[in-house]
Amino acid sequence: MRRKTRKAALAALVVGLLVTTGCVSTSTPYQPLSSANRIAGGYSDQQLSENRFRVSFAGNSLTSREQVESYLLFRAAELTLEQGHRWFVIEDRLVEHDVQRTARRDPLYDPWFHTYYGYWRPYWRYYDRRGWRPWYPYYGHSFWTDHVDIREVERFEAIAEIRLGDGPLPNGNLRSFDAREVIERIGPRVVYPGER
Repeated sequence: MRRKTRKAALAALVVGLLVTTGCVSTSTPYQPLSSANRIAGGYSDQQLSENRFRVSFAGNSLTSREQVESYLLFRAAELTLEQGHRWFVIEDRLVEHDVQRTARRDPLYDPWFHTYYGYWRPYWRYYDRRGWRPWYPYYGHSFWTDHVDIREVERFEAIAEIRLGDGPLPNGNLRSFDAREVIERIGPRVVYPGER
């Protein structure tokens, strides 16, 4: 009876960990940005004039720059069709790249041993290209005392000002896009919340 209970508890724990890990370790889905999911990211748009909008898409730390820019284009195309227009032109574009670096000392490494051993301190010798060398905690040698864990987190946000239009697509403008064509090309790769 105990084995069955332990196995059931272990299975529940594994399933719980997999579900939790699956939720945490995914890139930003295509979703509107709100105060509830600001850390997870999403799209937002703001009307500037009758046919001009500012569109943005912010990704979390697992969202690539390519995905952020693709979702921005997808949102611009979707907004163009929602407003009853055929094409859009990117008037201005910006990609913000935020890198956060944190350096923390290794919490498990304590070269000074506090007062665990009174006045006794360890003494070692090690060999490097100059020969045998001593190490003693009072010397403060950087090889032993600078144990640091460095973590780097990258986030991307793409912002564009777009102008919406009808009729034929502007000739010679590489920043003009047919909204239906963008949705057809990018649409199959768009991931919505809960589709993982």
